[in-house]
Amino acid sequence: MEKVNLEGIYLTPIKRILNPKGDILHALKKSEYSYQDFGEAYFSWINYNEIKGWKLHKEMTLNLVVPVGNVKFVISDGEGEFFETKIGENNYQRLTIKPQLYFAFQGIGKSNLIMNIASVEHNDNESISNPLEFLKYDWVK
Repeated sequence: MEKVNLEGIYLTPIKRILNPKGDILHALKKSEYSYQDFGEAYFSWINYNEIKGWKLHKEMTLNLVVPVGNVKFVISDGEGEFFETKIGENNYQRLTIKPQLYFAFQGIGKSNLIMNIASVEHNDNESISNPLEFLKYDWVK
């Protein structure tokens, strides 16, 4: 497991069961330590080399899984500390992000699908969105 330098972030290895007729990919179990509650689940595509963010959720815990492609996630406390990880087909894990942290993500595979199992239902007033320039992070490095 990667070392996480910000509180409120968990990287959890999850099972990918190989099957000659099609693999089975686990996502989240209620019994796992990072599970909070269930509000909704949704999928989001991110195109190659595109970047979405910065977003901060006030109440929502995100449980992010990338079953197709590979995505670079960057999380920040907004005070200059950053944590980055790449998850997806090449590193199948679940990334849990607790509320009050900023995050952004970049598609690094040809086609990238993200699933979020959120602890609360979507509410426009529950999150804050800012442009990429909001936090000084070098996406080219």
